[in-house]
Formats: sequence, C-alpha cells, structure tokens
Amino acid sequence: MTPLRVFLADDHAIFRDGLRALLQRHGGIEVVGEAGDGHTALAEIERLRPDVVLMDIAMPHLNGLEVTRRVRKALPRTKVLVLSMYEDPDFVRQIVRAGAAGYVLKGSASAELLDALALVRRGKTFVTPHLAQHATAAGRPGEAETERDTLTARERETLQLLAEGLSQAKIAQRLHISPKTVETHRRHIATKLGIRGLAGLVRYAIRKRLVDG
Repeated sequence: MTPLRVFLADDHAIFRDGLRALLQRHGGIEVVGEAGDGHTALAEIERLRPDVVLMDIAMPHLNGLEVTRRVRKALPRTKVLVLSMYEDPDFVRQIVRAGAAGYVLKGSASAELLDALALVRRGKTFVTPHLAQHATAAGRPGEAETERDTLTARERETLQLLAEGLSQAKIAQRLHISPKTVETHRRHIATKLGIRGLAGLVRYAIRKRLVDG
C-alpha cells in the first residue's frame, strides 16, 4: 500500500518531535513536512499536497481553524485531522463546519490517533467518542452560525493578529495591506461582534481560542 503522506502543523516543536517519532514507528505513514505557525503551514501544505494534515488549533499568525478552511477550499483531496487539547463542543462544531475530517484530543492514546488516521484514509471521519455528538449536531440543517462565521477570512486573520499584540502598522505589513485598511477591518469586526475596544476584542479572541490566553 502507498504510504500515507502526513503533514504536522503544531506550534510546539517538542510535541511535533514526539508525534513524528510515533508515526514513523508504524509502517505505511510518511511524515512529509511540518510547520509551527499557520502561515508557514498553509504555504507548505499547498506546496507538498499531503494526504492528511494533523492540525493544532491555537497556532500563531493564522489559527488552525482558518488554515483548515483554506486547505479544504484549495486542496479538497487533502484531509485535515485536528489534534487539540480543548474539550470544547463549540470547537468541534466549528471545525466540522470548516471541513475537517476529524477531531482528536491530544490526551488520547496513540492507538486512537492511529485509528483516526486509518479511517480518514478511507474517506471516513473520526471524532473522539465523547465529543462525537457535537460533530453530528454541526451538520444538522438549521444549525445556528457562530458569531465568527459572520466575519470574512481577512477579518478573522486581522482579529487574531490584533489579539497577538501586533500594531496596525505591523498587521498591514504582514497582510500586505494599508494601515487604513486594517483600521477598516477592525471597525467591521467590532461592529459585527458588538465589541468596542481592543481589550474586548483580545478577551473575545482568547475565549474563542484564536490565541492562547
């Protein structure tokens, strides 16, 4: 059988080292690349076109949820399996709506991760059992969209960078837009979320795990 080509996206190098060692001990899996931030991960995934991406959620510069959305749009054959420490039903619902093939807790046994990879390879989905009901709920017709779903991709990216403490000038440089455009995005974010002031936006981003608190 052709080896399953896997890409690792996580901002903790020690965790990536352990994950790579685990996967390489099992035949049929090839780790083709890795990255520690969202922007690098997205660029490398588009370049390498792996079969599966093991994706963390809280990554710098571009969070895993946003990377998942973009990967699924650009590379529909690449599956995303989220590895997260958060037992948050809202995350499960969001990540399923974003197109992920599964959600596995980082505290799970290694056998569960390997089972998840085997299922994803066969075109199936896997969610850590006690969270699976939330994945089912995410796909029901009429499921209410979250506040973040009303933001555009650029607004979500701007919100994360604001919460990470970057100035408007730095954000403009990072996103290759003008500071005036950054301010426009910030006003739109505040209006859509009903939040006034940078401190409120930062608290919101931490609560939604766009950044680590």
